[in-house]
Amino acid sequence: MNVERKGNIMKATAAKTGSGARGIADSHFDFASDFLGLSDSVKTFLRTPFRVVQVALPITMDDGLLQLFAGYRVQHSDLHTPMMGGIRYHPAVDESELAALAETTSWKAGLVRIPVGGAMGGVRCDPRFLSKGELRRITEKYIARIHRVLGPHEDIPAPDINTSSEVMAWILQEYSERHGHNFACVTGKPGYLGGLMDPHEAASRGSQAPRTGGAGSVGYD
Repeated sequence: MNVERKGNIMKATAAKTGSGARGIADSHFDFASDFLGLSDSVKTFLRTPFRVVQVALPITMDDGLLQLFAGYRVQHSDLHTPMMGGIRYHPAVDESELAALAETTSWKAGLVRIPVGGAMGGVRCDPRFLSKGELRRITEKYIARIHRVLGPHEDIPAPDINTSSEVMAWILQEYSERHGHNFACVTGKPGYLGGLMDPHEAASRGSQAPRTGGAGSVGYD
């Protein structure tokens, strides 16, 4: 099948399944599984997350009132460990979106033979309307309630939407209070805590390398 036809089929499938992380994951999986001729039972097995954790996060806000937030961690596959994936803070966070992102991480890692499983987590909140103190308390409560399924050999969180290196530092501290200090329990930390000095540059260089190589293979400078 030529690349142009494959691209058109992918676009058509995505249009039918919808937009967003769930629609994109569905279109890619459906195309690949149909091409490989997978049975319905195998498709179900491959798409079903290994573990889904949902926790309630009661937080005392700056005004003294108690507010309840929902936290999630979806672990798609433990066939290779550790699992890895981001943590995002956004009002649209839900289990379906996180499951799609965790699933996609598993497929991406498998395609380039990196032996990790996909995971994704988040808290349904809007950081624009939260103080730094409130964000920290949300983070600490979130990790306090999911720490048993995290760890350097189990599942390693990373930054994502609205979570910075400072949030990763809070995660490191909260996890370490329960399991002993271990820099490897989270990525995206500040440089002074064992993280990269410039993670944004590292990510840019990582995305540049395959694009540069791909361009050269089809005759572009």
